[in-house]
Amino acid sequence: MKKVTEYSNNAPYQTKLSRRDSLKWLGALSATAMLPTIAGCDSPEAITSNVSEALSEVSKGHWPTLKLSPITATGYGKDPNLIIPPKSPWPKTLTVEQLTLVAVISDILVPREGDVPSATEVHVPDVIDEWVSAPYEGQQGDREKILACLQWLDDEAQLRYQQGFTAVSKDKQLAIIDDIAYQQADLAEEYLRASDVFSRFRKLVLAAFFCSPEGSKDLGYMGNVAISGDYPGPTKAAMKHLNQALDKLGLSLSL
Repeated sequence: MKKVTEYSNNAPYQTKLSRRDSLKWLGALSATAMLPTIAGCDSPEAITSNVSEALSEVSKGHWPTLKLSPITATGYGKDPNLIIPPKSPWPKTLTVEQLTLVAVISDILVPREGDVPSATEVHVPDVIDEWVSAPYEGQQGDREKILACLQWLDDEAQLRYQQGFTAVSKDKQLAIIDDIAYQQADLAEEYLRASDVFSRFRKLVLAAFFCSPEGSKDLGYMGNVAISGDYPGPTKAAMKHLNQALDKLGLSLSL
C-alpha cells in the first residue's frame, strides 16, 4: 500500500450527502456488493479459502468482541420506492469517531489522483454508514464485522504507538494497513481475522466509490447511450481483454 491518505486526521468527518442520495446509493451498492469479488481488489496470491479455514484455528493476536445494540428498524418492505425513498427509514448508527476512522481508511484505499476525487470527496463514508445501519440480514452481518475491524485498527494503533488510529502519522497508519491489506500465503497468524474482514471492508469502499457519478466516470461508464446506425460491436481492446480473462479461466469464446 504505497498511497497516502489525503483526509485530515485532525478534523472529524462531517456528513454532507443528503439522506435521499445516500439511500439511492445504498440501492446501487446492494446490487454491486452482492458479487463474490470485485475485479482488481485482491492480489493474485490471495488465498481466501485457506484463510477462512484457518480462522477457526487462530490463537495469536487480538480481536475485539463487541456488544452491539440490535437494529430494530424496519426496511423498505417488499415493494421499495427507490426513485423517491423515505426520508429516514432507519437511523444511521456510526459515531463521529467511527465515521472519521472510516474516512481516513477510505482515503488510504482511494486517495485523490489528478482529477479523480478521493473516497471522502464523493462521500463514501456516508454510504458505508447507511450500509451498516440498514436492518437487512446481509448488511447486519457486515455491521458486526466492520465495526469490529474498526475497533481492531484502533486497538492495534494503541498497542503499537499508544494512540488511536486517526491520531498517528500517515506512515504508521500505512504500516498497520500493510500488515492486513492482502490475504497472502505468508500472512502472520495474528492478522488472519483482521485481513479477512478488511478484505470485505475494502470491497465495500471500492464498490461505493465506483457507484458514485465520479467513480462511474473514472471507469468510463456512460450509461445507456443511443447509437445511430448498426451496432459496431465491442472494440479490439475490449475483445483482447475478454479473451485474456477467458484464457485465465481455461475457457474460449466461440463465435
